[in-house]
Amino acid sequence: MPKSSKLSILATVSAVCLGLALSLSAGSAEAASKCIKGDRKAPFTLGWANIYSVPTWMKQTQGTIEQEVDELKKQGLVSKLVVTDAQGNANTQIQQIQSMIDSNIDAILVDAGSATALNRVIADACAKGIAVINFDSLIDGEDLTAKIDTDQQEWGKQAAEWMVSTLGGKGNIIVLNGPAGISVSDDRRKGAEPVLKAHPDIKILAETNTAYNVAPAQEAVTNLLFNNPQIDGVLSFGGALSAGALLAMDRQGRDFVPITGENYRQFLELWKQHDLKGWATMQPNWLGALAAYAAVQALSGKDVPAFVKVPLPVIDNASLGGYLDRASTFPADGYIYSTYDQALFEKLLAQK
Repeated sequence: MPKSSKLSILATVSAVCLGLALSLSAGSAEAASKCIKGDRKAPFTLGWANIYSVPTWMKQTQGTIEQEVDELKKQGLVSKLVVTDAQGNANTQIQQIQSMIDSNIDAILVDAGSATALNRVIADACAKGIAVINFDSLIDGEDLTAKIDTDQQEWGKQAAEWMVSTLGGKGNIIVLNGPAGISVSDDRRKGAEPVLKAHPDIKILAETNTAYNVAPAQEAVTNLLFNNPQIDGVLSFGGALSAGALLAMDRQGRDFVPITGENYRQFLELWKQHDLKGWATMQPNWLGALAAYAAVQALSGKDVPAFVKVPLPVIDNASLGGYLDRASTFPADGYIYSTYDQALFEKLLAQK
């Protein structure tokens, strides 16, 4: 064989090997995150599988998703956002997610209406290479690209510790939870349990579960007040629940007592107005925006952690004013959340 032919063959073989190596390298990078197969290209179509759109928290959350998607569109990474509303029905949410899978959507963002009911359809999405980002109310399964949340049990633990400390380890309290069966509500309550058990002189007079809305919480607490003349504290695991409790107490002319909650604007304003002893933290609405950003990062070949932990800030009497200074930029029935940007998201996704 002529020398020139040998060189040509060697060059061809080398080129093929180099191409194969690059291909394997690219394929490996693109498959860095769970569920991702590396076969989807930008601009991506995202789906927001909303469990229900009525609560203000969910409306604000959708707003952060839409704002982030607009930014990702400018960057050429997203083409479309599909939004569904299951109206609080987990079975409807399953059907809507199945429709997204059937349409071969690139990513699904989901705030789950049930910790277990969605597992089959979520696993199906993951198997088909769809990025699935679950935030806030979590699924009790692992067939996901990532879960994003604050530590809900730590949330409950800190609230209970503050209440115990504020009451000096002794007193009668009522406990306000969100809807039963929702992981956010159940986990906050679980986090509080060891603290309450360790302090038997903190007596739970009554406990209730209601939707995260002021009106049903006010009605529920009104009934509890009629049946419990001596209440020393309200251990609430939701901001709208806390506002409802304070409105119920005010309507009955009851003395205000130490109360926990979260960054719901009306609660913070009533807290300031009545100069209460209070404690709160925050489930940032921008978890939705972070979910959209994480989905695009995963689809683009980045290694997104299986669990992204978002820190819990503390709102107390010292920091309350700082939140209320920004109140006018949020809805009257909304949540005053902290600022966010893609630099913050990069930092959170870089956690190991």
